[in-house]
Amino acid sequence: MLSGDARRRLTAATFRPVWIALAVVAVVHVLGVRVPRTIQYAVLLSTVLVLGLPHGALDHLTLPRARGRPVTLRGVAGFSVAYLAVAGVYGLAWLLAPTASFVGFVLLTWFHWGQGDRAHLAVIADASHLEDPLTNRLTLLVRGGLPMVVPLLGFPGAYESVATTVVALFDPAGSAAWLAPVFEPTTRLAVGLGFGSVTLVTLALGYHVADDRRGWRVDAIETALLWTFFLTVPPILAIGIYFVVWHSLRHLARLVAIDDGATTAIDRGETGRLLRRVGRDAFPMTAGALVLFGVIAVAVPNEPGSLASLGGVYLVVLAVLTLPHAGVVTTLDRIQGVR
Repeated sequence: MLSGDARRRLTAATFRPVWIALAVVAVVHVLGVRVPRTIQYAVLLSTVLVLGLPHGALDHLTLPRARGRPVTLRGVAGFSVAYLAVAGVYGLAWLLAPTASFVGFVLLTWFHWGQGDRAHLAVIADASHLEDPLTNRLTLLVRGGLPMVVPLLGFPGAYESVATTVVALFDPAGSAAWLAPVFEPTTRLAVGLGFGSVTLVTLALGYHVADDRRGWRVDAIETALLWTFFLTVPPILAIGIYFVVWHSLRHLARLVAIDDGATTAIDRGETGRLLRRVGRDAFPMTAGALVLFGVIAVAVPNEPGSLASLGGVYLVVLAVLTLPHAGVVTTLDRIQGVR
């Protein structure tokens, strides 16, 4: 059970400081500052070790802790085999159908990042409007769509470049060409109007059904902030920053809330002990993910020869790990009633 003091500390770490960070980056770009592409990819690749990969490296501990059960070697071994099997199937799909796999990755990330934000609002912000089933599902749709849809509206060229680069690792002939209509102005206008309308309807419905509107206000502020952030900041940089300081940090906060040892450290203000505990728990699977990164970099038919293509390899690694990871989070949602 998360104590009031622990909830306040997690709230303090994952809301306003992150809002300020994203707002500052957005304002800097509105003022005309442009970050070189190499630095954008460097930020994205830094998430290999800085919260990005590690945030999913606690998956083997997540469900036992959520259910209040002990973690056993046998359980971890069985979990790891199933996890790798699911990841391996998706990895094979990338070899056979890279363009479809890229589209699948976008849709999977849309769902997973949406469920992450929804859970954080429900578990940490105690947002009462999410108790309404329709608002709950629409919030997942909107929150997941913000990092996946809005960059398409503001930076179609960069979005298309990433898709082409990733697919070209497997298919140099450029089978991503059939995605070209997605980036046309008329398509983007329709998507923008549609997604904008869904956003407004979701916030209006949430306002109507909320018993306590404090959680709804947090949701509305964040939705407006994320629209602005992804419309103004180039996608590579925006996703790199969002992945670390928003999605990954929030997921780790959720996992801390179900770990008795971690919550005890928070209650006592022992930040160093908390970080050591999380780092220790995340180390084995983070190391395994780094090995997977190397394997995929060698296995792709076209060797990555640039920072952009190396970033593409990293996105494929994230894709194959996100599929089983999203399965774990979906089960966690069911256990905690966040659905």
